[in-house]
Amino acid sequence: MAACRSVVFGGVPALRAVSAAVWRRTCGLGAPAARLYVTQTPGNRIQFKLDEKTAHSSLDLFKKETGVIYRVIGVDPTKVPQNPERFRDWAVVLGDSAVTGGRHYWEVTVRKSQEFRIGVADCGMPREDCIGSSSCSWVFGFMHGDWYSMTGNEVVPISWVGKPERVGLLLDYEGQKPAIVHSIAAEFKSPACPAFALWDGELVTHSGLEVPEKL
Repeated sequence: MAACRSVVFGGVPALRAVSAAVWRRTCGLGAPAARLYVTQTPGNRIQFKLDEKTAHSSLDLFKKETGVIYRVIGVDPTKVPQNPERFRDWAVVLGDSAVTGGRHYWEVTVRKSQEFRIGVADCGMPREDCIGSSSCSWVFGFMHGDWYSMTGNEVVPISWVGKPERVGLLLDYEGQKPAIVHSIAAEFKSPACPAFALWDGELVTHSGLEVPEKL
C-alpha cells in the first residue's frame, strides 16, 4: 500500500493560536462569536455535519450532510433560503459545531477534488469572504497539483506532500508538537469551526474520531 500524507492543525493555548503542520503517516493524510446554528463541542473529539444554512448555492450536501459536491451550474441564488449565515460570493460551507478548547481531529476524503481548501474559521466570519482570503480563517489548499497554506490572503507553498486520498486535521489548543514540516499561526478571536471550500468534485468529512497516537 502506498504511503499517504496527513495534514495537521495544532495550537498554542497561551496565544489562542492555531498552527498548521504537515507530517507523514501511513494512509489515511469581526462578527458576533455566538450564532444559534452552531453547536458548542466541549472537551475533545468534535462531531459535526456540514451546515446547509451556510452553504453557497453552488454546493450540494450528501451522505447525511457529511459530504459536499460542487456544481458548475449551481442553484439560482434566489431559489435558496436567504439567511445571514449563508456564504453569498464563494463556494464555502462550515461545519455545524464549534470549539474553544481541547484537541479535535477529523479527516476529509479529497481524492475526487482537484481544487479545494480545508481548515478552520471563526464561526462569525464575514459571509462575503472566502476561507483563507479572510484573516479569521486558516486553511490548507490544493490547486494545480500543489499544496499551500493560506490565511489573510497570504499564500505559502507547501512541498513534499503529494495527493493523498484522505487528509487529517488536528485542531489543538493544548500546544503539543507533532513533527512539523510547515506551520502557520493566527489568533482565534471567537469559537472556531471546520471550514471547507471547493471548486471541483467533492469532499467527504469524517468526524468523531480519536486523536491518532503520537499527535
